[in-house]
Amino acid sequence: MARTESSGPAGSSGPAATEPVPGAVDGPAVGPAGARAAGAGSAGSAGPAGSDGAAAGDGLAPDVATAVEEFIGHLRHERNRSPHTVRGYRSDLTDLLRGLPGLGALDLDHLRRRLGATHAAGAGRATVARRTAAVRTFCAWAVRTGRLDHDPAARLGSPRAGTVLPEVPAAAETAAVLAAVTSGAAEDAPEALRDLLVLELLYATGIRVAELCGLDVGAVDESARTLRVRGKGDRERTVVFGVPAARALRRWLDHGRPALATPSSPPALLLGVRGGRLDPRVARTVVHRAIRAVPGVPDVGPHGLRHAAATHLLEGGADLRYVQELLGHATLSTTQLYTHVTVDRLKVVHDQAHPRA
Repeated sequence: MARTESSGPAGSSGPAATEPVPGAVDGPAVGPAGARAAGAGSAGSAGPAGSDGAAAGDGLAPDVATAVEEFIGHLRHERNRSPHTVRGYRSDLTDLLRGLPGLGALDLDHLRRRLGATHAAGAGRATVARRTAAVRTFCAWAVRTGRLDHDPAARLGSPRAGTVLPEVPAAAETAAVLAAVTSGAAEDAPEALRDLLVLELLYATGIRVAELCGLDVGAVDESARTLRVRGKGDRERTVVFGVPAARALRRWLDHGRPALATPSSPPALLLGVRGGRLDPRVARTVVHRAIRAVPGVPDVGPHGLRHAAATHLLEGGADLRYVQELLGHATLSTTQLYTHVTVDRLKVVHDQAHPRA
């Protein structure tokens, strides 16, 4: 099996690995579809360790573990949820259903106690709200499939998740980062060209890091400067990019990708040092490293560049519907969160500049 470079645990912001991890696989680690154990007392893993998180079954009664695994299969195959989403559901449900003697014993009191313990352990409102949503979805599925005769989560309250977005670099700060990365790629070193393209495309299009690493060469239309992106829920959308990203793309295709590609390389747009599809963990490290190299810029990862792209578009007068389409948000209310950032900045400018502020 082909391999990929890795920079450590997902979400790591540490230094980039200089050597790939032996035995890693190309792309995001995803286990065999639908693989699960049916043995009593233990729910098997959905794949190798790390594919969808820890195996369900820790502290779970046999029928509870089986139900969780079957629900995970439903998410993966029928609802086509991403590996990241599946891992989240598995982790949340394992924690909330732990301690039950059997699935039939699940009731509102048990769920409230477990969510209360989550809050007492220091989890934020967003975490509690996410776990509440996960168990609601699970219970509704269990009732619909005859595993429960009533829905114990129907009356489960949920805190309102906060709407505060992380700090994002200003447009000038982002430009300084991109200028520094462009200078670093002046000698056409393959990895430097790839890193430049990673930052240019993330900022130009606002796509998610998993969407970026999932791109194939055939998804690129250079003449129209567009990408065909497959996002959450397997929804496909088209995003556009500007001239600087187009220049970085052409340099990568001419001088970078051919140097890293091997006979066994996939048709991925972005490749790792051994010719496999670029892992999102490596892309995250690339972004953190580039931003830390410019003093005074907030240390953000790929999702921070996504926030920056949306914020700077709105500050520049872009229509909210356009930003929604670019980011691939299912509802406009999600995109509207970015208006809070622009209003905050308007208030700062007003306080500094208006004579009667």
